[in-house]
Amino acid sequence: MTDYYNYIKALHLIFVVTWFAGLFYIPRLFIYHIEADQKPSPEREILSHQLKLMTKRLWFIITWPSAVLATFFAIWLLFLYPAWLQQPWMHIKLAFVLLLIAYHLKNHQIFKQLQRDEVKYTSKFMRIWNEGATLILFAVVFLVILKGTFNWIFGVVGIIVLGVLLMLGIRLYKRIREKNPEA
Repeated sequence: MTDYYNYIKALHLIFVVTWFAGLFYIPRLFIYHIEADQKPSPEREILSHQLKLMTKRLWFIITWPSAVLATFFAIWLLFLYPAWLQQPWMHIKLAFVLLLIAYHLKNHQIFKQLQRDEVKYTSKFMRIWNEGATLILFAVVFLVILKGTFNWIFGVVGIIVLGVLLMLGIRLYKRIREKNPEA
């Protein structure tokens, strides 16, 4: 079975990439949907219909299958190498994976609300929410690559600094957008 390790690992990574692609793009579509809800009729209905279709396709054709397959191949890898479960870095990685799954499920809840034309969040909130997957991705990649050599204090500080930089970027983009609505 270990002969297939690299194939399983490659498939795991491919589906992690496509899962994150979906998680990066779905909140962006939510933002467009929320902003379309504030447009006058018939533009609102036309945009809403198109955005519902786009999010539905992204969510059920790319994001959900990728999440399931990435998880399947991850479990297979852990089955092949159960000793990884004894490693401290793996415990922290799995905690971030659980956070990622919670983020995914919350996106599913928002998806269902918008499919019913229930707008419960602002586009500003969604712009901040959109960065959740980015923070989780940074944490997981650094954990996996650096493993035991990773200094946890620098890691935590790095994630906080990244979060602050992302928030500053969002504020800067908001100012640019206010000056130039087409940006």
